[in-house]
Amino acid sequence: MLSFLYRVFVDSWVGRIVAGLFFLAFIGFGVGDVLMNIGTERADVVARVGDRPILVQSYQNALQSEMPQVAQSMHLSDPSQIPASTREQIAQQVLTRLVLQAEIAEAADRHGLIVPDSVVRDEIFSIPAFKGRDGQFDRALFNDRLRRTGMSEGRLVDLVRQEQASRVLLQPIRDGATVPDVMARRLFDFEAQTRTIDLVRVPFDSQQPPATPTQAQLARYHANHPWEFVAPEFRHARIVVLSADTIGRQIDISDDDLHKAYDAQAQTFNAPERRDVQIVTVPTEARATALRAQWTDGGAWAQVQKDAGKDAAAVELSGMKISDVPSADLGKQVFAAPANATQGPIKSEGGWVVFRVTSITPAHATPFGEVRQALHDQIAHSRAQAVLADRVQKLQDTIAGGGLDSIPADLGAAAVSGDVDASGLTHDGTPAPIPGSDAVRQAVVARIFAQAKGANPELVQGPDGVWYAVSVDGVTPGHALTLAEAGPRVAAAWLADARRHMADRQATAYYTQAQGQGGLGHVSPAIAGLEHSQPISPMQPAPEIPREVAALIFRLTQPGQSVMTEAGDSYVVATLTAINHPDPATQKNLYDRVRAGLAQSMGDDIEMGYGNALEGVVKPRPNNSAIHAVMAEVTGSQNTGTAQ
Repeated sequence: MLSFLYRVFVDSWVGRIVAGLFFLAFIGFGVGDVLMNIGTERADVVARVGDRPILVQSYQNALQSEMPQVAQSMHLSDPSQIPASTREQIAQQVLTRLVLQAEIAEAADRHGLIVPDSVVRDEIFSIPAFKGRDGQFDRALFNDRLRRTGMSEGRLVDLVRQEQASRVLLQPIRDGATVPDVMARRLFDFEAQTRTIDLVRVPFDSQQPPATPTQAQLARYHANHPWEFVAPEFRHARIVVLSADTIGRQIDISDDDLHKAYDAQAQTFNAPERRDVQIVTVPTEARATALRAQWTDGGAWAQVQKDAGKDAAAVELSGMKISDVPSADLGKQVFAAPANATQGPIKSEGGWVVFRVTSITPAHATPFGEVRQALHDQIAHSRAQAVLADRVQKLQDTIAGGGLDSIPADLGAAAVSGDVDASGLTHDGTPAPIPGSDAVRQAVVARIFAQAKGANPELVQGPDGVWYAVSVDGVTPGHALTLAEAGPRVAAAWLADARRHMADRQATAYYTQAQGQGGLGHVSPAIAGLEHSQPISPMQPAPEIPREVAALIFRLTQPGQSVMTEAGDSYVVATLTAINHPDPATQKNLYDRVRAGLAQSMGDDIEMGYGNALEGVVKPRPNNSAIHAVMAEVTGSQNTGTAQ
């Protein structure tokens, strides 16, 4: 937690000025205690940490910076559309963050950490957001950025000074985390070790039952599995949906506006040629010539990388445009070369280059006619968004006055009705035609089955900024199906169960043989369809190996052991054939990454412990009346989109 705070404060002053949403995932402790303590304070202070006040204005500024980012992450066009409960949670977490910042700054003061003015000035001058095109601090840009973020120069100076003191305080805490060699070695061995396996799959549908079921067998299966043959409850509902999409369907867009939008997005509709390239740069022409002679086909790339040498650069670049190539001359040659033919040597600024184009995606221009409808929907959606709040209010008033029977056609609402089950399906098993995304349909169906028959409809906000109201006017209870009613469903279920049972028996036979004979590869006669895997590791799982099998394989302790499990529509039996333990000396980069990751985690734990300790040492004194006033403003007056 504190390490994240440190990184946001130290690494990015854009992040320091406008705090990111990611704080919400890491700062979660303390707010309950803060809000429970009662104190008296002047009206413009929400809390005091030691002698350090947290002003109402600072709290409001932080919230104003936070809410648009939260709205964007929720795919909402305006912070006012954030549900009231979410806004309250954000307000609490932002308060917790401000308290924690003040606690760290207070701790730095107690330790006598003094930051000279020169250090503060140098830090502010180094912030990229305040630098002009010449790379130097720009006073006019500085003033403009502060004005846009609603921050005074004095406040920024205070924040920088606090951050510098916090850095001095926190860095030794992080640096105190040391990783024992045995811990690093064990984790490295687990993550970098590779294993190979033999496996055989027994698909359910590969089994053929000996005969079609008799009527007695079907009756017995139906009686033993009654939960499989139930007619669900259906409800007849009338539904009204209002969203930017439904309003947009009534908005006419002129051809002139559509052409302007097409021209404005020319780069989107006119894609340049792109190429995938494998490229090697070496210091001398002789080595480049040798590499080209060796590089005769696409399969030689791995060997070319190995033979290039430590002083060479061998990279594979995907989806390159000609403008992505740093050297204009090299770019021309790359985009003039044919596919699957090694080119070079070519002299470049960085050395001698040999390359091979592996794929070419031609330039593509999308004509206006192909995107006309998409442009229309895009513009209509944007214009509809601007009138959505007004239409919501009108629809709410209409429903309150006359239910769902008197909705004007010009509101842009979409109305549907019919029977639907709790899964959102109609009687014929197809999804009910409810306007909106899957999330919207799920919300509407949930509302239908939570609302009593005959209850007055209410306009509520759902996912994706969609508003809807439902009226339930009929309920058909669910019931168990008789054998005659279930009909073909019983026969199909019996057949599937029989195939699954036969596959289970076959896989069990393979597993028993493997256990008795030292593995699948030793079973005699040889098993048809036996697969031999490439080396797999926890860090590089093989996509062709079912994840259920991979999870079990890394629990085995020695080659020759076997496992059996169900994976998807098959049973799988697998034998561990080899375990390769890596040597840290031959994979130093990976070992160093593992060790660094452990050190980072240990540093996080130590900082978290320090942060918890600060809660007990520096007692925050909240001003509940000021806090509740800000909370009421956040969840009340801003809650313009809540329907009653």
